[in-house]
Amino acid sequence: MSANEQALLDKIWFYRFRLPSGRVTRTYDDGALDAIHETRLAMLQDVLRARFGDTLAGRNAIDIACHQGWFATQLAQAGADDVLAIDARAEHVADTTLVRDTLGLANLRVAQCDVHALDTAALGTFDVVLMLGLIYHLENPVGALRQARALTRQVCLVETQVVPGMTGMVDYGSYRFVRPLKGSFGIIDETEETHGPETSTTGICLVPSLEALFWILRKVGFTRVELVPPPENAYEQLRYGKRVMVAAYVD
Repeated sequence: MSANEQALLDKIWFYRFRLPSGRVTRTYDDGALDAIHETRLAMLQDVLRARFGDTLAGRNAIDIACHQGWFATQLAQAGADDVLAIDARAEHVADTTLVRDTLGLANLRVAQCDVHALDTAALGTFDVVLMLGLIYHLENPVGALRQARALTRQVCLVETQVVPGMTGMVDYGSYRFVRPLKGSFGIIDETEETHGPETSTTGICLVPSLEALFWILRKVGFTRVELVPPPENAYEQLRYGKRVMVAAYVD
């Protein structure tokens, strides 16, 4: 067993990584959260299979806010020519790099950057853009979705918590000027939790309603937006619509 693999096995991870020896990493709370990752992966794979077939050969991808790199490694192992994993936290970049090196994934690159600081012109566009578990930790989710659109050549997958929507008409300066609500955001306070590896880096979080997410994705330039159906055995939040995955296309 390599030293890298031993280092992976000595740590408790957010994801269950299968290692070259066949052993798997230990995960938080004795695997209590594994189901959410497996559900998200199944939903992601359904979209990519419908779009690209059984392989990502000839395709490239970017995983924005990659965390420990689990989804990025899945794309690399699915045969993508090039996968770029990006995260704002140095510890996540180090974790993803260790996983990449242990699995021998020469087609996976890792870099540290906040989503809002990405130089989209320099990076170019990608067949697959992942934005999983990110926008509900941001104070500027609209700006992040604009970044995602600039990077997308074919499809962007956004997975997020959502809040209950609001509908109706609003007096907009006067009763004579009335505008319809296109969706809503809920404010979540993570200001005391920014040290946590799965939380906001700023602490102010704007969580969209599903209606808001669809409307914004269209407004930032995606031509088609679809809700990805969860599998029958989905993690409860995705099964009951408390979290959603949306596929946004550039056709």
